Amino acid sequence: MPPHPHSEVIELAPEPVLINKPQRTREEEADWSLNHTIFYRGARLVLLSFFLAIIFGVPLAQLSIDLAGKSTGKESGIWEMFRQLVPSRAVLDKRPMDLLQVLPTAQTITAAEKKLEDCSALSRLCLPRVQWVLTGLFGTGNKEVDVGRSGWLFYRPDIEYVTGPPFLEPTRLQQRLHEPGIQPDPIKAIVQFRDQLAQRKIDLLVLPIPVKPCVQGDQLSRFVEPTAALQNPSFAQFKTRLQKQGVHVLDLTPDFMIAKTGQNGGPIYLQTDTHWRPEIMDLAARRVAAALDPLPGTNGLPLQTVEKPVTNYGDILALLKLPAGQGIYHPQTVMIGTISQAHTFWRSNQGADVLLLGDSFCNIYSLEQMGWGESAGFAEHLSRALGGRPIDSILRNSDGAFATREILSHELRRGNDRLKGKRVVIWEFAARELAFGNWKLMDLELGVPGPSRFLSLKPSEDVIVTGVVQAISEVPLPGSIPYKDHIATVELTDLSGSAHLITGCTEALAYFWSMRDNVWTRAARLRSGDRVKMHLYAWANYAAQYDKFNRSELQDTTLQLQEPTWGDFVE
Repeated sequence: MPPHPHSEVIELAPEPVLINKPQRTREEEADWSLNHTIFYRGARLVLLSFFLAIIFGVPLAQLSIDLAGKSTGKESGIWEMFRQLVPSRAVLDKRPMDLLQVLPTAQTITAAEKKLEDCSALSRLCLPRVQWVLTGLFGTGNKEVDVGRSGWLFYRPDIEYVTGPPFLEPTRLQQRLHEPGIQPDPIKAIVQFRDQLAQRKIDLLVLPIPVKPCVQGDQLSRFVEPTAALQNPSFAQFKTRLQKQGVHVLDLTPDFMIAKTGQNGGPIYLQTDTHWRPEIMDLAARRVAAALDPLPGTNGLPLQTVEKPVTNYGDILALLKLPAGQGIYHPQTVMIGTISQAHTFWRSNQGADVLLLGDSFCNIYSLEQMGWGESAGFAEHLSRALGGRPIDSILRNSDGAFATREILSHELRRGNDRLKGKRVVIWEFAARELAFGNWKLMDLELGVPGPSRFLSLKPSEDVIVTGVVQAISEVPLPGSIPYKDHIATVELTDLSGSAHLITGCTEALAYFWSMRDNVWTRAARLRSGDRVKMHLYAWANYAAQYDKFNRSELQDTTLQLQEPTWGDFVE
C-alpha cells in the first residue's frame, strides 16, 4: 500500500548487494546507517525544532522564573549561577588586568552547576512527584535512601558499609589513598590519639556505634534473620588489632541484639531516621558508665529527669524528598528523658574530668533543631548514669572520624587547654566512618596565643564591621545531607568600622548560618569580592551550642587556627 501523501517517512537507502561482503562491526554498522538515512521533506526541520525546544525551553523558562524572583528579592537558579561565575565589580576594580585570578575556577563552575540544579523549578516540580510514584508503587528509593520493609527506611552509606569491601583490606586502603587529602586507616589515627592522650595520663574509650543495617537488617531484607547481626568484614579485625595495642574498644552490638531479641525486645533504631531510639541511647550510656567504673569520686550534680513524648519524621525521609502530604510514611512518636539541673537544661562543663567526643548519635535528642527534643541526648544520659558527674563535650553532627578531634586540636593550638584535668576521653562515632571517614592525623600540641591581624572578641564584646569576602567554605545542597542546618566559614578582609575593637585588625574569621531547615541563607550565596556589613560576636558565646551543627571549614590550615567570631548580616 503506498504511503499517505502527507505522511513523512524515514527510510534507509537500499544497501548495494555485495558478493563476499566483509562483516562489519556494530560501530561501523551504526555509522553506515546514520550516513545513509534519507529524510523526507520537513522531517529535519521538525526534529531540529523539537531538539532546540528541549535544549533552550527549560533554561529560558527557568530564567523567566528567576527574573520574576529577582524582582521580589529572591535570587536563584540561572541568575545565581551567573553571579557565581562572573567576577564581582570589587574584584574587577582590584585586579582589572589579572585575568587568571578573576576567571572562574573548575571548583567554582561545579559549585554553580550544583546550585543551578538545586534551584531548578522543573526539578522542584517534578522530582518529588516522580519519587512519590516510584516509592509508593514500586518501593524504590534514590541514591541516598533504600526502602526497607514495613515502613522502614535506610541510609544507603550505612548499607554500603555493611555490604561493601573490608575497610582494612590493603587494596581498599590504597584505593582510598588516591582521594585528595584522605587518610583512610582508622587504626593509625586511633592509636596516635591514644598515645597523645597517654602522654598526659588520659585514658581513651573508643565507641563505634553500629549503624542501622547492622542490627535491623531484617527490616531491610526478608532474607536476613532477626537474630543476625551484620558487620563489615573488617570490623572483627579492627577490634582485635586495637585491643592488642591496648586500646579500649566498646562494641555495643551484642547489647543491641539482646535488647532487640530478648523477652521484652523491640526495635533499636527509629524507622525513618538513621539514629537509635531514646531507650537504646540510655542503654548505651549505662554500658559506657559501667565500662568506666571505677572513676575517682566527685560530687555529682542533682539531676532531674522528665519523660515526655516527641514526634518527628526522620532525617532519611527528608533525603527521600517526597512531596508534602505524601501519605506513604507517618511520623513516629517516642518517649525521651529530658535531663535538667535546678530547673535549667543540662549543660556540658569544660572543667569536668570526662570529655565526650561525638557525632549526631550524641546530638539526636539533645539538639532541638534535629527535631527530636533537647537536653535528652547521650551526654546528658551519660552524666546521669555516672551519678550526676559533670561532663565536657565536643559534638559535631557529621565527620565523626575527624571533626571533633579537629575542634580539640584547634582549641589546643590557640592556647585553650581543653584537656586540662581530664581523666578519660570517650570517642563516639558511627561505624560507617570506618569505611568512608577521613582519619586525619592531628597535632594536639598546646600553643601560645600570639599577635594576630585577625579580629578577636571577648565574650562581652561585639562589633559592626564592613569587609570584603576573601573566601567562603563549601555549602552543601539542601537535602543532599541528613542534616537540615549548616554553618559556613567566611574570611573577611579590608575591615572597617567605628569601634576601637578593630584597631590593628585587618581581617576576621566568621561563622554564619548558611542553611536553615534545608533552605540556603544569604551567606550561602556569598562569593569572593562581595562587600558586606556584619555584626560580629565572640564565638565563645555560641560555641557550646553551635559546635554541634554540621560545619565546613576553609581549607587553609593557618586560617583554621585563628580565633573565629559569630556573624549576622546587617541590612
